[in-house]
Amino acid sequence: MPKLKTKKAMKKRYRITNSGKVLAPRSKRRHMMTDRTPKSKRQSRRMLSVEPMHRNAIKRCMPYDR
Repeated sequence: MPKLKTKKAMKKRYRITNSGKVLAPRSKRRHMMTDRTPKSKRQSRRMLSVEPMHRNAIKRCMPYDR
């Protein structure tokens, strides 16, 4: 059976932890940050855990990142 290819776009956007969770960076971090409160800016530094309904599709695109 041939090797499976990793979808590079998914690899750039998501990270899979050792426990199997999928983490994604939060959105709305590029510009116009002065309009946001310090609390929302601080909270958006953390990675966001992806919903379980999308988790399997993302893992299928990255077969060797487990």
